[in-house]
Amino acid sequence: MWDVPVYAHTLELPFLTGRADYPPPDPTLGRGLMARLSPLFPERGINLGDRARPLPADGTVPGAPGWQWIHTPGHSPGHVSLFRHSDGALVAGDAVTTTRPESAFAVLTQRQELSGPPAYFTIDWRKAHRAVSALAALSPSLLAAGHGAPMRGPAPMASLTVLAREFDARARPRRGRYVQAPAVTDERGVVALPPPPRSRGIRWGALSGVAAAAFAGTWLIRRFGRHSRVTK
Repeated sequence: MWDVPVYAHTLELPFLTGRADYPPPDPTLGRGLMARLSPLFPERGINLGDRARPLPADGTVPGAPGWQWIHTPGHSPGHVSLFRHSDGALVAGDAVTTTRPESAFAVLTQRQELSGPPAYFTIDWRKAHRAVSALAALSPSLLAAGHGAPMRGPAPMASLTVLAREFDARARPRRGRYVQAPAVTDERGVVALPPPPRSRGIRWGALSGVAAAAFAGTWLIRRFGRHSRVTK
Protein backbone atom coordinates (compact mmCIF):
# COMPACT_ATOMS: atom_id res chain seq x y z
CA MET A 1 0.00 0.00 0.00
CA TRP A 2 2.77 2.44 0.94
CA ASP A 3 5.31 1.16 -1.61
CA VAL A 4 8.20 1.31 0.88
CA PRO A 5 11.25 -0.96 1.16
CA VAL A 6 11.20 -3.76 3.75
CA TYR A 7 14.65 -4.71 5.03
CA ALA A 8 15.26 -8.22 6.35
CA HIS A 9 18.02 -10.72 7.00
CA THR A 10 18.93 -12.80 3.95
CA LEU A 11 17.65 -15.96 5.69
CA GLU A 12 14.23 -14.32 6.07
CA LEU A 13 13.93 -13.18 2.46
CA PRO A 14 12.56 -16.50 1.09
CA PHE A 15 9.47 -16.02 3.25
CA LEU A 16 9.02 -12.42 2.11
CA THR A 17 9.40 -12.99 -1.63
CA GLY A 18 6.94 -15.82 -2.17
CA ARG A 19 9.56 -18.55 -2.42
CA ALA A 20 8.76 -20.43 0.80
CA ASP A 21 6.32 -20.86 3.66
CA TYR A 22 7.37 -20.89 7.29
CA PRO A 23 7.74 -24.21 9.15
CA PRO A 24 4.47 -25.30 10.76
CA PRO A 25 3.85 -24.61 14.46
CA ASP A 26 4.03 -27.17 17.26
CA PRO A 27 0.77 -26.87 19.24
CA THR A 28 1.93 -29.47 21.77
CA LEU A 29 4.17 -26.87 23.45
CA GLY A 30 3.38 -24.25 26.04
CA ARG A 31 0.37 -25.79 27.81
CA GLY A 32 -1.70 -22.74 26.98
CA LEU A 33 -4.69 -21.80 24.88
CA MET A 34 -2.68 -19.82 22.32
CA ALA A 35 -0.41 -22.82 21.75
CA ARG A 36 -3.40 -25.07 21.09
CA LEU A 37 -4.81 -22.55 18.64
CA SER A 38 -1.51 -22.22 16.75
CA PRO A 39 -2.52 -24.62 13.90
CA LEU A 40 -5.09 -21.96 12.97
CA PHE A 41 -2.47 -19.17 12.78
CA PRO A 42 -1.07 -18.23 9.33
CA GLU A 43 2.27 -19.74 8.41
CA ARG A 44 2.33 -18.93 4.71
CA GLY A 45 5.00 -16.63 3.36
CA ILE A 46 4.14 -13.39 1.61
CA ASN A 47 5.45 -11.83 -1.59
CA LEU A 48 6.71 -8.26 -1.26
CA GLY A 49 8.47 -8.43 -4.60
CA ASP A 50 11.42 -6.09 -5.04
CA ARG A 51 10.37 -4.15 -1.93
CA ALA A 52 12.02 -6.87 0.19
CA ARG A 53 15.71 -6.03 0.48
CA PRO A 54 18.62 -7.44 2.49
CA LEU A 55 19.82 -5.60 5.57
CA PRO A 56 23.27 -4.03 5.21
CA ALA A 57 26.07 -6.40 6.18
CA ASP A 58 27.66 -3.75 8.45
CA GLY A 59 24.80 -3.98 10.97
CA THR A 60 23.32 -0.54 10.31
CA VAL A 61 19.58 -0.02 9.93
CA PRO A 62 18.54 2.01 6.86
CA GLY A 63 16.56 5.10 7.82
CA ALA A 64 17.30 4.67 11.54
CA PRO A 65 20.63 6.31 12.44
CA GLY A 66 22.16 5.04 15.67
CA TRP A 67 20.42 1.66 15.55
CA GLN A 68 22.17 -1.67 15.02
CA TRP A 69 20.53 -4.90 13.86
CA ILE A 70 21.56 -8.16 15.52
CA HIS A 71 20.85 -11.60 14.08
CA THR A 72 18.85 -13.46 16.76
CA PRO A 73 17.51 -16.62 15.06
CA GLY A 74 15.61 -19.44 16.68
CA HIS A 75 12.07 -18.13 16.48
CA SER A 76 12.60 -17.77 12.73
CA PRO A 77 15.71 -18.23 10.56
CA GLY A 78 16.31 -14.55 9.87
CA HIS A 79 14.92 -13.03 13.06
CA VAL A 80 16.70 -9.82 14.04
CA SER A 81 16.64 -7.55 17.07
CA LEU A 82 17.43 -3.82 17.09
CA PHE A 83 19.69 -2.05 19.61
CA ARG A 84 20.59 1.59 20.15
CA HIS A 85 23.83 2.08 22.04
CA SER A 86 23.19 5.73 22.91
CA ASP A 87 20.44 4.92 25.43
CA GLY A 88 20.44 1.12 25.66
CA ALA A 89 17.04 0.68 23.98
CA LEU A 90 16.45 -2.88 22.75
CA VAL A 91 13.68 -3.98 20.39
CA ALA A 92 13.88 -7.75 20.80
CA GLY A 93 11.04 -8.81 18.50
CA ASP A 94 10.16 -12.39 19.48
CA ALA A 95 13.63 -13.43 20.66
CA VAL A 96 12.21 -12.84 24.14
CA THR A 97 8.74 -11.82 25.28
CA THR A 98 7.48 -9.78 28.22
CA THR A 99 4.34 -11.84 28.73
CA ARG A 100 3.72 -15.56 28.33
CA PRO A 101 2.51 -15.79 24.71
CA GLU A 102 1.20 -19.36 25.08
CA SER A 103 -1.38 -18.22 27.64
CA ALA A 104 -4.53 -16.48 26.40
CA PHE A 105 -5.11 -14.99 29.87
CA ALA A 106 -1.60 -13.51 29.99
CA VAL A 107 -1.96 -12.14 26.47
CA LEU A 108 -5.39 -10.59 27.10
CA THR A 109 -4.45 -9.07 30.45
CA GLN A 110 -0.86 -8.24 29.41
CA ARG A 111 0.48 -9.72 32.64
CA GLN A 112 4.21 -9.00 32.64
CA GLU A 113 6.56 -11.95 32.81
CA LEU A 114 9.89 -12.14 31.02
CA SER A 115 9.78 -15.30 28.89
CA GLY A 116 11.51 -16.95 25.98
CA PRO A 117 10.23 -16.87 22.39
CA PRO A 118 6.72 -18.15 21.61
CA ALA A 119 7.22 -21.91 22.04
CA TYR A 120 4.73 -23.05 19.43
CA PHE A 121 6.47 -21.09 16.65
CA THR A 122 10.13 -21.56 17.65
CA ILE A 123 11.97 -23.84 15.21
CA ASP A 124 15.50 -23.98 16.66
CA TRP A 125 15.90 -23.93 20.45
CA ARG A 126 19.70 -24.00 20.49
CA LYS A 127 19.86 -20.85 18.39
CA ALA A 128 17.07 -19.29 20.46
CA HIS A 129 19.20 -19.81 23.59
CA ARG A 130 22.21 -18.17 21.95
CA ALA A 131 20.03 -15.25 20.87
CA VAL A 132 18.84 -14.59 24.43
CA SER A 133 22.42 -14.76 25.69
CA ALA A 134 23.51 -12.24 23.05
CA LEU A 135 20.75 -9.83 24.07
CA ALA A 136 21.53 -10.18 27.78
CA ALA A 137 25.18 -9.33 27.05
CA LEU A 138 24.04 -5.93 25.72
CA SER A 139 22.79 -4.90 29.21
CA PRO A 140 19.86 -2.90 27.80
CA SER A 141 18.08 -0.20 29.78
CA LEU A 142 14.75 -0.67 27.97
CA LEU A 143 13.33 -3.88 26.51
CA ALA A 144 10.48 -3.86 24.00
CA ALA A 145 9.27 -7.20 22.65
CA GLY A 146 6.74 -8.44 20.10
CA HIS A 147 4.52 -9.86 22.86
CA GLY A 148 3.88 -7.84 26.04
CA ALA A 149 4.45 -4.29 27.24
CA PRO A 150 7.93 -2.72 27.34
CA MET A 151 10.08 -3.16 30.45
CA ARG A 152 12.69 -0.83 31.90
CA GLY A 153 14.81 -0.68 35.02
CA PRO A 154 17.36 -2.93 36.73
CA ALA A 155 14.97 -5.70 37.84
CA PRO A 156 13.73 -6.72 34.37
CA MET A 157 17.23 -6.49 32.97
CA ALA A 158 18.49 -8.76 35.75
CA SER A 159 15.68 -11.16 34.80
CA LEU A 160 17.02 -11.17 31.23
CA THR A 161 20.42 -12.28 32.51
CA VAL A 162 18.79 -15.04 34.58
CA LEU A 163 16.72 -16.15 31.58
CA ALA A 164 19.88 -16.44 29.47
CA ARG A 165 21.70 -18.38 32.18
CA GLU A 166 18.78 -20.71 32.95
CA PHE A 167 17.22 -20.87 29.49
CA ASP A 168 16.96 -24.65 29.33
CA ALA A 169 15.07 -24.80 32.62
CA ARG A 170 12.91 -21.69 32.16
CA ALA A 171 12.13 -21.54 28.44
CA ARG A 172 13.15 -24.63 26.50
CA PRO A 173 10.48 -27.38 26.51
CA ARG A 174 11.45 -30.92 27.43
CA ARG A 175 9.89 -32.40 24.31
CA GLY A 176 8.38 -31.16 21.08
CA ARG A 177 8.77 -31.27 17.32
CA TYR A 178 11.73 -28.89 17.15
CA VAL A 179 13.26 -29.46 20.59
CA GLN A 180 15.58 -32.34 19.72
CA ALA A 181 15.97 -31.60 16.01
CA PRO A 182 15.50 -28.09 14.54
CA ALA A 183 13.99 -27.13 11.22
CA VAL A 184 16.78 -26.76 8.66
CA THR A 185 16.61 -23.67 6.47
CA ASP A 186 18.84 -21.69 4.13
CA GLU A 187 18.54 -18.87 1.59
CA ARG A 188 16.04 -21.00 -0.37
CA GLY A 189 13.68 -21.51 2.55
CA VAL A 190 12.91 -24.73 4.39
CA VAL A 191 15.29 -27.59 3.60
CA ALA A 192 14.21 -30.27 6.11
CA LEU A 193 11.72 -30.67 8.95
CA PRO A 194 11.60 -33.13 11.85
CA PRO A 195 8.53 -35.41 11.83
CA PRO A 196 5.29 -33.82 13.10
CA PRO A 197 3.49 -34.83 16.28
CA ARG A 198 0.38 -36.96 15.99
CA SER A 199 -2.15 -35.14 13.80
CA ARG A 200 -5.26 -36.42 15.60
CA GLY A 201 -4.12 -34.93 18.87
CA ILE A 202 -3.40 -31.63 17.14
CA ARG A 203 -6.87 -31.46 15.59
CA TRP A 204 -8.61 -32.18 18.88
CA GLY A 205 -6.29 -29.75 20.64
CA ALA A 206 -7.18 -27.00 18.18
CA LEU A 207 -10.90 -27.69 18.54
CA SER A 208 -10.69 -27.68 22.32
CA GLY A 209 -8.67 -24.48 22.08
CA VAL A 210 -11.43 -22.79 20.07
CA ALA A 211 -14.00 -23.85 22.65
CA ALA A 212 -11.79 -22.64 25.50
CA ALA A 213 -11.20 -19.34 23.69
CA ALA A 214 -14.94 -18.75 23.41
CA PHE A 215 -15.39 -19.51 27.10
CA ALA A 216 -12.44 -17.31 28.14
CA GLY A 217 -13.65 -14.44 25.97
CA THR A 218 -17.13 -14.60 27.48
CA TRP A 219 -15.70 -14.70 31.01
CA LEU A 220 -13.38 -11.74 30.41
CA ILE A 221 -16.13 -9.66 28.81
CA ARG A 222 -18.44 -10.34 31.73
CA ARG A 223 -15.83 -9.64 34.37
CA PHE A 224 -14.03 -6.63 32.94
CA GLY A 225 -17.11 -5.29 31.18
CA ARG A 226 -19.01 -5.26 34.47
CA HIS A 227 -16.08 -3.58 36.19
CA SER A 228 -15.87 -0.86 33.55
CA ARG A 229 -19.61 -0.13 33.85
CA VAL A 230 -19.29 0.19 37.63
CA THR A 231 -16.33 2.55 37.43
CA LYS A 232 -18.13 4.71 34.87
